[in-house]
Amino acid sequence: MSRKHPIISITGSSGAGTTSVKKTFEQIFFREKVNAAYIEGDAFHRYDRAEMRAQMAKESDRGNKHFSHFSPETNLFEELERAFRDYGETGTATTRHYVHDAEESALHGTAPGTFTDWKKLPENSDLLFYEGLHGAVVTDKVNVARYADLKIGVVPVINLEWIQKLHRDRSARGYSTEAVTDTILRRMPDYIHYICPQFTETDINFQRVPTVDTSNPFVARWIPTPDESMVVIRFKNPRGIDFPYLLSMLPQSWMSRANSIVCPGAKLDLAMQLILTPLIMQLIERKRNLK
Repeated sequence: MSRKHPIISITGSSGAGTTSVKKTFEQIFFREKVNAAYIEGDAFHRYDRAEMRAQMAKESDRGNKHFSHFSPETNLFEELERAFRDYGETGTATTRHYVHDAEESALHGTAPGTFTDWKKLPENSDLLFYEGLHGAVVTDKVNVARYADLKIGVVPVINLEWIQKLHRDRSARGYSTEAVTDTILRRMPDYIHYICPQFTETDINFQRVPTVDTSNPFVARWIPTPDESMVVIRFKNPRGIDFPYLLSMLPQSWMSRANSIVCPGAKLDLAMQLILTPLIMQLIERKRNLK
């Protein structure tokens, strides 16, 4: 952890909504005039899209039915840890960009499903912002979590996560329900071993919980809306959190435990703004006081 070069890490499972959370942070950064450098988690995948498909086929032929994007075998955990450590020490780090689609291809000049070249982040940033799958990962070889100053977990309950993945992959990628189900089953061991444990490392978790029946996510006809959901907000260390203020500012919210608030799903953005803005500014003020 670094007072001079703070790091904020947003960790979520695939389809958890971390991209929407990133937009909330960008709003805070813009409003508070914070100059953030960005690292995207998929920049540290080991294989590009074509290589991953080929590697999956090889592993399947070997009898490995659980080869997934969640594991150390398919990610550059050591390089990600080095990027966090380097930024904390020097205020810059080496990263790259994974090109998702034609729009990003036109921007970066490389084909969809491939990576740009590695390059240094811009210098003189106020903080580093990471968003991806492994921002708080800890294994027997790496400990990415120890280098982040503020770790945020964003995760829906698992049935809701499956519903979101099923709908996204069927509508946007043309997959069948059976194909998406196979993907969920293939990822499950790595999800249990490498994704879930991170939410113990995080400082604050935002977990969306549907209030409608999701008991069979594989036949759900639509994704529960924010108005059909609640958000459970868990603080690892509740000391210093002004719970009466948050309860007064978030209508229909309540405390379910001494370190947890529950609020309506439609108030997620407001809750993040209220909770995270002071924490971000604490990091910035601590940084500026060193100058």
